Amino acid sequence: MDAAQSEPGHAEDGNGSARPVGKRTREPEVRRSAILEAARAAFAERGFAKTTIREVARRAGVTHGLVIRHFGSKEQLFVAAVPGSRNLMAEVAGDLGSLPKRVAQSYVRRMSESGSGDPFVALIRAAASEEEAAKRLFAAMQDEALEMYRQVIPGPDVDRRVSSSGAYLIGVTFARYVLRSGPLATMSEQELVRHLTPNLRAILLD
Repeated sequence: MDAAQSEPGHAEDGNGSARPVGKRTREPEVRRSAILEAARAAFAERGFAKTTIREVARRAGVTHGLVIRHFGSKEQLFVAAVPGSRNLMAEVAGDLGSLPKRVAQSYVRRMSESGSGDPFVALIRAAASEEEAAKRLFAAMQDEALEMYRQVIPGPDVDRRVSSSGAYLIGVTFARYVLRSGPLATMSEQELVRHLTPNLRAILLD
């Protein structure tokens, strides 16, 4: 049964009993947004491996089947929930010369808003522990990024450049938001943007 068809004001918890939830809506996009919000919170709190679709559905106040209907799998749900995947095209579109600064600003803004609670940090931890699903997710996200950057960066070595920039930002994320130690962890947001921009320029354009 669809969540919108269930008893108004209640949803089933993991044990099959009803629990109060917020006001229901039949709007698909509203329910999709609720699922994504619940997924981001669950992935950040529990990590990729321990998060289940049933847990996300419970938090969002919808059914397990509805989550599957919208996203297909936990991996696809994660990719949709990561802010960078949704906003990447807005970041890369525009003047090529200012691309490195736009990427740096977007990265710092995103991480300052979510920090260690960002699902991407959970994915880095999962990949470091040799979880195969996390590795597949990294590959899928990299392929998505490549498709977008190819529209902006000229030259035959764009794949290498984009892969290298991604590896660089993963390293920054690990130092600043996972280990939380060293010079990168103590920089202000403005200092971090100034630090990242020339390095990203060297990787992406020079």
